[in-house]
Amino acid sequence: SLCINYTSLRVLLQYLRRELITEVRVTGVRSLTNTPKLAYTIFSFIMRNPIPFDINYIYKILQKEFKKYHMPVVELIQLQTNDPFKVLIATILSARTKDQTTAAAAKKLFVAVADFSDLDKLPLSRLEKLIYPVGFYRTKARMLKQLPGVVEKLFNGKIPDDVDELTKLPGVGRKTANLVVAVGFDKPAICVDVHVHRICNRLGYLKTKNPFETEMTLRKILPVKLWTTFNSYLVSFGQHTCAPINPKCSLCPIARYCARVGVKTKFPFSP
Repeated sequence: SLCINYTSLRVLLQYLRRELITEVRVTGVRSLTNTPKLAYTIFSFIMRNPIPFDINYIYKILQKEFKKYHMPVVELIQLQTNDPFKVLIATILSARTKDQTTAAAAKKLFVAVADFSDLDKLPLSRLEKLIYPVGFYRTKARMLKQLPGVVEKLFNGKIPDDVDELTKLPGVGRKTANLVVAVGFDKPAICVDVHVHRICNRLGYLKTKNPFETEMTLRKILPVKLWTTFNSYLVSFGQHTCAPINPKCSLCPIARYCARVGVKTKFPFSP
């Protein structure tokens, strides 16, 4: 029996695509009508469909892309502080807020606050001023003020390293909880935000309706070794290349592997 793995198939299809493109450029597409029907069918399939990929290969490409841009703010704070407390606070601040704004607010806040005790003593009005202008800063300030008491009551003052436990904290949903576990504690967790949900579905890697469904599906099919940094790579990629509107398919390093589900763009991919 003949066994071809994804890598071999990808290489084969890449070769065929290059050869067919060269043939069309030299002799014109009409010349293909003289070829056997099967050959023309293969040509149509290869040119209209993405090359099958394995997610490990896509991951390596996105890993290289990630190094070209600034590190997301939460990962940067972890690298600088190695402190789960500051990762938790920064993650809460980052919701619906640009990284630059989150970084500036976190920098101001961490001058005044180093732990839950400091946060508990800080007046609400002062806290609001420190984190302004992050999105929904008043709501986030109230949530942050509740954190010390809840953490003390439920977890004896220690931040849990479990996703389900973290979601019991004010202002912490599954996205935040997964990010804290992955970044703050360096444990396997899949943080799914709008970028991860959008890109995974555009690629054709999965077909899901919302971020929660995406997370549950990824937990089943994504290799565990990729979990911790998967969010960081896709968020960076989504911010710089695979945007919600008019993604830059013409510049995309994984365009040839992408099904481009639902994509409309001014920058189409040209093989």
